[in-house]
Amino acid sequence: MHAAHIRIGIVGAGANTRSKHIPHLQAIPDVEIVGVCNRSRASSARVAQEFGIPTVYENWQALVTSPDIDAIVIGTWPDMHCPVALAALAADKHVLCEARMAMHGAEARAMRDAARARPHLVAQVVPSPFTFRADTIVRELIAANYLGDILAVEVRDTRGFIDRQAPLRWRHDLSFSGVNIMTLGIWYEGLMRWIGPATRVMALGKTFVKMRPDEHGILRAIQIPDHLDISADMACGAQAHFQLSQVTGLSGPSGITLYGSNGTLQFADNQLFGGQTGDSALREIPIPPAKEVRWRVEEEFINAIRGLEEVTLTTFEDGVKYMEFTEAVTRSIASGQSIALPLL
Repeated sequence: MHAAHIRIGIVGAGANTRSKHIPHLQAIPDVEIVGVCNRSRASSARVAQEFGIPTVYENWQALVTSPDIDAIVIGTWPDMHCPVALAALAADKHVLCEARMAMHGAEARAMRDAARARPHLVAQVVPSPFTFRADTIVRELIAANYLGDILAVEVRDTRGFIDRQAPLRWRHDLSFSGVNIMTLGIWYEGLMRWIGPATRVMALGKTFVKMRPDEHGILRAIQIPDHLDISADMACGAQAHFQLSQVTGLSGPSGITLYGSNGTLQFADNQLFGGQTGDSALREIPIPPAKEVRWRVEEEFINAIRGLEEVTLTTFEDGVKYMEFTEAVTRSIASGQSIALPLL
């Protein structure tokens, strides 16, 4: 069914919402952003003025339940994703939720179950863009048996030397970020598109900067690791190693490498390299522009509401998978045990 005019409400206008979601939605015909509620009245008013949004709401509950709004974009920190999403779905609104999906697996499952109970509504998580450029061609090469049996995987995200002076941000704060550690869920989501999910994880994490000053200059304890090593069994039979770090200066580019019985594929610095048995080195594999996955989450969301396509990037079902993975990593760090997936 084609909805001629779709009215959007924004709850939380963070950087990604202002740079991508709002302008991209406003560029779609017959889509109107009619209301916004940010962290304060003043910040809501600034966003409304910048983007020509007619109504500033005093609280997110009033926005979510407004009869003048058809769909909600959630651009808050993860601590608010679940309560806003559940309230929006209960109010019969479509939902586009910023990544990371939730604070932990239980919240993600609650969001998924609420969406399942209302199949006429669109429920979408903003997708991980890290692997977009290579997603199509990597899947094609795997399907063509370029790798043979996938045996091992390396995922690396390195952010340079440790910064001991950086202030506290929401990503450092367990009460805002939950079990989301650095960019872990974002890389895992991309890897799942290529080879599917993990079945077991074992992890170690280390926090080297124990305290950071908040916005008022008060030192706060940091409970989220800034260096992380994970071993994982993948459903496809491969063993994966993840290293995410904010302390490994000059360690090389971030990316994913797949090692198979017949070949190797490496995606790093937004370029794809490959080689097969008998080759002496990896060589660049050109990625035709027509095969690059482009950013179109806002277009996909609106098209899904209008019945023109189904959401693929990213469903609440896939969001649950990456949230359970990040929670399993957190549980493993705390317990010293391996954790089976999916979580029970």
